[in-house]
Amino acid sequence: MKHYLFFFFLFSFIVLSSAQVDVERIKAPPKNEKPPIDMYEIISHERDTTYLDTTLSIQKDYKFNYLRRDDFELLPFSNVGQTYNSLAVDFSSKHLKPKFVAQSHHFNYYDIEDINYFHVPTPLTELYFKTAFEQGQQLDAFFTVNTSEQFNFSLAYKGVRSLGEYQHILTSTGNFTFTSNYHTKNKKYNIRAHVAAQDVLNQENGGLNDNSLALFIADDDEFSDRGRLDVNFEDAENKLEGLRFYLEHEYELLAQRDSVNYNVLKIGNTVTYEDKFFEYRQVAPYTPYGNSYENSGLLTKTKLEDFNTSVYANLSSSLFGNISAFTKYTDYNYGYNTVIQLTDEFIPNRLKGNIVEVGGAYQKEYRGFELKGKAAININGDFDGNYIEGSAGYALDKDNKATASISIHSVAPNFNLLLYQNDYVNYNWKTEFNNVKTQELKFQLQSKKLADVSISYTGIDDYTYFGIQPNDSTPTPQQFSDRVDYLKIKLEKQFEWKQFALMNTVMYQNTVSGDEVFNVPQIITRQSLYYKDEWFKKALYLETGIGFKYFTKYNMNAYDPILAEFYVQNEQEIGGFPLIDLFFNGKIKQTRIFFKWENFNHMFKKENDFFSAPGYPYRDAVIRFGLVWDFFL
Repeated sequence: MKHYLFFFFLFSFIVLSSAQVDVERIKAPPKNEKPPIDMYEIISHERDTTYLDTTLSIQKDYKFNYLRRDDFELLPFSNVGQTYNSLAVDFSSKHLKPKFVAQSHHFNYYDIEDINYFHVPTPLTELYFKTAFEQGQQLDAFFTVNTSEQFNFSLAYKGVRSLGEYQHILTSTGNFTFTSNYHTKNKKYNIRAHVAAQDVLNQENGGLNDNSLALFIADDDEFSDRGRLDVNFEDAENKLEGLRFYLEHEYELLAQRDSVNYNVLKIGNTVTYEDKFFEYRQVAPYTPYGNSYENSGLLTKTKLEDFNTSVYANLSSSLFGNISAFTKYTDYNYGYNTVIQLTDEFIPNRLKGNIVEVGGAYQKEYRGFELKGKAAININGDFDGNYIEGSAGYALDKDNKATASISIHSVAPNFNLLLYQNDYVNYNWKTEFNNVKTQELKFQLQSKKLADVSISYTGIDDYTYFGIQPNDSTPTPQQFSDRVDYLKIKLEKQFEWKQFALMNTVMYQNTVSGDEVFNVPQIITRQSLYYKDEWFKKALYLETGIGFKYFTKYNMNAYDPILAEFYVQNEQEIGGFPLIDLFFNGKIKQTRIFFKWENFNHMFKKENDFFSAPGYPYRDAVIRFGLVWDFFL
């Protein structure tokens, strides 16, 4: 019942806010004069404010992809909208309850922290378009407007549909988001909300079969049409869907401000409800996956209902800094509608319960120093969990800043490592794993003259993963009894000479211990050598050149379509092949145009050794184009 009350409250707020805002528009410059670009504000979940960037740079080229972010540490599959294999591991996310299933389908799934809010002087529209593979396209359309100085809303939809070059590999994904934010005229009361409806559909073929793999590697000319290569099966698909409602509002309880000092106390409340499900369906069982309960029409659906509410207080003081404290209540319901009895094991159908979490944060800037700290712990409920993180940064000058940080995190493994059911007999389990415990030390240097450098050392106890046991053919959940130690060093630097530039990104990784379960390539490198200039009396700004990416061979994780997860394998090394692109990017007014000949060096290879995962080939050479168009009313 509380969930329905929340929905009613959320949509009532949206309607009333839209109806009650002042009809007076935001004060804009005189007619025919464009407002300054820094008035088009983008506000993150953490309330950090940036503004719309319509420039063209090499970083924009790196972000011109399905995810709309730099994918340096990822390797895409052959079709857009499919998953990515991870070339590196990031431990920055701090959560105190298990994550949902099918994490390989979450690369393009917007979490609460990924949603931005806006404040604009005039209506703003952005259109993203890029060609896909074979039949289909990808489009990301966004619109936002302030109906008054106080109220803003935005609408966005990102959709992809692509047939792909191989048999039975169609993808269809959609991300719809609606956001709104409102503040009273005296700015004492603020409220923001969003709705996110998302789905990821993938046809699954299990990769190329053994005969087709041999033909692919030999680069047989008769099979340059990839649709002629046989795959393991052509009757399966999986789908992830999620619907989330989010509401946050806060009130300025006390405020003392003068020209030098300030003390502001705010109290707030957040409410979230998210309903997610993942299903795997297949017409007929595939023998290598083992026995099944059904002879046809296999279908398994995994559901999660997640309700969260929290209250918090925040004190911003010129003397003490920014201090906050919160308490959070979570009610979760994960599982299935069936109970399974194996020969020697009983598989229940639910993990259901609640969690009470408390925590706080601190931030202070003083004479170039910036101190940050954050901590939280589960004090009640079925899952233990805690984290603590702190950092100290110092700005040497406007071009150089150094930051050192430490974090400790303990959380239960993801839900599908604890409980899973499927129509395939081997894909049913209930485990009792310990919390995964990570400790990370990190140092960062941001220097315009030297380089941007990041060094992290992470230790992991009770690491959990999917792996294949001896004399078995299907992945199952495992917990590593020894310690994993992981070193990662990343360096970024751009060199410029006249109209030429060379952008370098290099990463070194080393699994000091535990490399039998934690596989990453030792070296990942990316270089972009390009020419930039203004043509046609500065009507066109262009950047054109060559991009190079390479990672060393390693035991790359394999992909399982039933789980929609990657699992550890130590039988096949993949990598050691260059990925070379030719690109031509241009900017005309607020429109950025992108042309790229991807992986063009594939045309000159005598055999194919490029894969995104065992059995799954990487993309062939292809010319793709697209644009990002920002326009204002």
